[in-house]
Amino acid sequence: MYSKEEAKKLKEQFWTNFGRFMSPIPNEEGLKVNWINYKTGIKHLYFRMEVDNKTACIYIEISHPDQGIRELMFTQFQEYKNILRAELMEEWIWNENHDDEYGKNTARIGIELNKKASIFKAEDWPALISFFKPRIIALDRFWSNAKYGFELFK
Repeated sequence: MYSKEEAKKLKEQFWTNFGRFMSPIPNEEGLKVNWINYKTGIKHLYFRMEVDNKTACIYIEISHPDQGIRELMFTQFQEYKNILRAELMEEWIWNENHDDEYGKNTARIGIELNKKASIFKAEDWPALISFFKPRIIALDRFWSNAKYGFELFK
């Protein structure tokens, strides 16, 4: 069991290592990008990566406070579903009504690592990086073309 401070430090070390590992990789447009805090340019639309002591997941989160707008954004993603699947080369789970850990209703499109892995075990870090890297790069490829269909939500 780790203290709060030890757990925080290990998480910071993992994300720092992941950031260093990804930093030489430009985005689809050839620009430098902060892969950990990916900017979609659309308010309330995020590409998120999470990892804890059991598993990891990566997802698109639509968190607009207006349910109607959130539904419109989710519908827009459904229009791009085949393009997204082609970039990711796998099927992700589509959840139009997801309550986050704070009870806030969001929409999510994502996938979870299919094996147990912990951010608190350095020996699991290569598997976690191997899970996140191709998916965040694929999301960037997808977004480089799809973002124009979401400009009305800016």
